Amino acid sequence: MLTLPQTVDVHSHAAAHKVELLRTPSRFLVSAMLAGMWIGVGDVLMWSAGGAFFAQDNPATKLVAGSVFAAALTIVVFAGSELATSAMMILPIGALRGAISWTRAGGALLAVFFGNMIGSFAFAWVMIQTGVLKSGAAHDFWASYLAGKIEHTPAELFWRGVMCNVLVSCAVWAAARLKSEAGRAIIIFWCVLGFVASGFEHVVANMTTFAIGLLGGGVDVTWGDFGINMLTVGLGNLVGGGIVIGFAYAYVAGKGRRQDATAAADAHVSEDVLA
Repeated sequence: MLTLPQTVDVHSHAAAHKVELLRTPSRFLVSAMLAGMWIGVGDVLMWSAGGAFFAQDNPATKLVAGSVFAAALTIVVFAGSELATSAMMILPIGALRGAISWTRAGGALLAVFFGNMIGSFAFAWVMIQTGVLKSGAAHDFWASYLAGKIEHTPAELFWRGVMCNVLVSCAVWAAARLKSEAGRAIIIFWCVLGFVASGFEHVVANMTTFAIGLLGGGVDVTWGDFGINMLTVGLGNLVGGGIVIGFAYAYVAGKGRRQDATAAADAHVSEDVLA
């Protein structure tokens, strides 16, 4: 397992890699779109697998939903793609360490965010064409899921966003420390289960949730509802990932030493593992 200073160095290197990839916008866009799609896959899997439990008002609904949604972040991390919520932790760490400028960090984060959104909307359109959410328990679970997000107050959405990305960024932070693929999958599973089962808010997952309704999925939702959710949940995710996890661990780790950076490089932790 890497030390905390080594892990900070790994994330700083990943931040520089993200900014470098942005020099080829088409590659960066496709990578971000893939992440939006993979998170959307987790959404549909969650509604499909949890729909039967939801229809019966089974108390295990959230547990099942969280367990299967863990597949989404696992695929993002192991397949490799650019995800906004993990970037909200990684890019600030890179800026704090001087690996990238704050301006480049902000530009890369916006690019990831909107790339995820494009991928989410494209995936949502495909899901509407498949008809898998057209009716039945999966549709009802999705419709209830979306309605709940519209009913929350902006303050509730913000703080749920904070707590969501505390857990998601913890998963990505901890995965970088581990040298075992199995260990990475396990920590991702538990962190994702925690945020979904608790009812916290993930801005990229919400993109697909809203997009299906906005593109004609059969639920009355407005672009204003979508905008409020993106703003409040997105800011909450940024605070949770950038400050609670990113800044806090960078501070705890200290400045680090040259041998720490070398050891981290020798650990062969790929940028793809850091989503």
